[in-house]
Amino acid sequence: MSKIARLCPDAFTLAMLATVLLAFLLPVQGIAAHGVGIASEVAIGLLFFLQGARLSRQAVIVGALHWRLHLIVFAATFVAFPLLGLALKPLVGAALSPPIYLGVLFLCTLPSTVQASIAFTSIAGGNVSAALCSASTSSLIGIVLTPLLASLLLGTNGGVSVHGLGTIALQLVLPFAAGQLLQRRIGAWVQRHRQPLGWVDKGSVLLMVYGVFSEATLSGVWYGLAPARLLILALVLAALLATMLTATMLAARLVGLSREDEIAIVFCGSKKSLVNGIPIANVLFAGQPLGLIILPLMLFHQMQLTACAALARRYASRNAAVQPRNAASGWVTT
Repeated sequence: MSKIARLCPDAFTLAMLATVLLAFLLPVQGIAAHGVGIASEVAIGLLFFLQGARLSRQAVIVGALHWRLHLIVFAATFVAFPLLGLALKPLVGAALSPPIYLGVLFLCTLPSTVQASIAFTSIAGGNVSAALCSASTSSLIGIVLTPLLASLLLGTNGGVSVHGLGTIALQLVLPFAAGQLLQRRIGAWVQRHRQPLGWVDKGSVLLMVYGVFSEATLSGVWYGLAPARLLILALVLAALLATMLTATMLAARLVGLSREDEIAIVFCGSKKSLVNGIPIANVLFAGQPLGLIILPLMLFHQMQLTACAALARRYASRNAAVQPRNAASGWVTT
């Protein structure tokens, strides 16, 4: 219970909300804005370098043997989510503005979040090693696949350019590859200092959020955001999350996987990475209303934490109820 309380709402979410408020009240501009932009580019490279240094290739190789589990997570993350995003296109204009729908569709192309997926799987009593492998591999694949999916789905709307894909390679893929090359040398040190270095990641995101929302405030983009459309967006995102939570649960049961595997699939296949999403959006959508584009991702981030915390609590309580019954009847659970 205490673990769930620490995750929802978390300090990072509160810090992000405070950063958005600061951008409304004191938006950065002029020379300072240029400095924030340069610092954001450096932060993006550092963020993905550390991700590359953290990811253990041995864990990926061992976990990859559970191919059915990973295939379901991959299909949910990079196939089902984008298809659902495309299905929402009729809402553009009447319910969602084009920049916000662009953000919803971009959200659907992102990889799974790593830390939250593993934490919730552990709390719920699921297959943690499989969740570690699946979420980490999703994050790794997403660095390349997310820009390609975004280019395919958004290219006709001017969402992604060839220049944007080249920038992705320079700012995201190369730092990640460098971190992987040095993983054997610095990986253990990075893991030992995971908690303080985690705030380096989060600080990078906060810096980018401040720059993006400052630009949105100065351009007056928020004046065109009606409260009714914001409510509709929240309902759309809630429906999207509920659909994927249900779909991943049913897929795991249909294939006949264990309860532990089902838990890992549900938590890895239903979430999207804010830490990866904002840097990628910062590169792909330069010159566009980034504040509105990343707004769906920020709302979805809090929704997935809240919903998955409740679901993890429910799985954990069911496990606690089942184990005494199994022990009384002579069954041994593993």
